[in-house]
Amino acid sequence: MKIRKNIIAAAFMSAAAISVPASAQVSGIATSDTAVAITRSKALGTAYQQIGTLYASVAQQLQAKRVEINNLNAQLDINKDKELTQAEIDVAVKANSPLLKQIDTKQSEINTLQDPIVLAQLYAVEQIALKYDAAQQAVITAKKINVILTPDSFVWAPEAIDVTPAITAELDKAVPSVTITPPAGWRPSRQIGALYQQIQQLINAATQQAQAAAAAQARTATPAAQPESR
Repeated sequence: MKIRKNIIAAAFMSAAAISVPASAQVSGIATSDTAVAITRSKALGTAYQQIGTLYASVAQQLQAKRVEINNLNAQLDINKDKELTQAEIDVAVKANSPLLKQIDTKQSEINTLQDPIVLAQLYAVEQIALKYDAAQQAVITAKKINVILTPDSFVWAPEAIDVTPAITAELDKAVPSVTITPPAGWRPSRQIGALYQQIQQLINAATQQAQAAAAAQARTATPAAQPESR
């Protein structure tokens, strides 16, 4: 898991950037997304930044090992098109290539290095998730909601029925901060693990968008080379 403070911060900002009409009124029916609400919370953004700082040296080691794996994969890339296909892997397996064992070893080392980072992130997610039902209920009461459905349940709906930002606001009040050090022996539940995966997908998508935007801005800021005058 590559941790970059600036990109992660930008990703959380991107995830929270969707605006909602100030005068939005919800009558009876609403929609919300649990993973999005928690991802946008200030407590999770701060926790992830703290984890990134705490494990900065580990992140560097992870990046170095990923480079090593990429280099090993390149040696298995028969046609050198920078894409390792299943057919090329099958060739390596049939030839009993020692590179495969090296890749497995590197991946195992990556998993070991990642474990404390992932555990800290999972613990942060759990602390916020434990307050989710109460935050949702506060929104239900305030907006007099009878039914809340997931966004996927609608073919179309106006923005006003999305109460996800309102739930995030309640979470920010209920959980202004979380700790990132799990108790000894702590392990997440299966439900928290599934929620964490959804949150990671949202963050990864936002990170890719932030990286693409930064790259586009850099290209715009760099003037095109002018041809030499004769």
